[in-house]
Amino acid sequence: MKLKENTDNRHFHRIFYKADALLSHQDKTWPCEIVDVSLKGCLLRFEQPWQEDAEQLYTLVLTLSEDTRITMELSVAHVVDNTVGFKCEHIELESASNLRRLVELNLGDSALLERDLLALCGL
Repeated sequence: MKLKENTDNRHFHRIFYKADALLSHQDKTWPCEIVDVSLKGCLLRFEQPWQEDAEQLYTLVLTLSEDTRITMELSVAHVVDNTVGFKCEHIELESASNLRRLVELNLGDSALLERDLLALCGL
């Protein structure tokens, strides 16, 4: 029996956070579901197969509570039918703090979070 080698070389822990969010570009918006999120990007599911321009930047708004949001500027990394992987291109400090806290709470291990933050900084 041959063991399958793990070739997943991710430097960021994904958390599986099922929530509704809103993706937009210029005057278009798409409701979507967060499948997972990390400090480096997210995986989103849409009602219809994704057929939008993969070269554009999109804005994701994830509302955690009435006064807590995460807003990220994203680029398309890969598309499989109605599930799209996005890479975070820009995030404001307040949103980054909210995302960091969300990841930290879901990882349950601050050492793992620190590793992710060092990878994000390229260290």
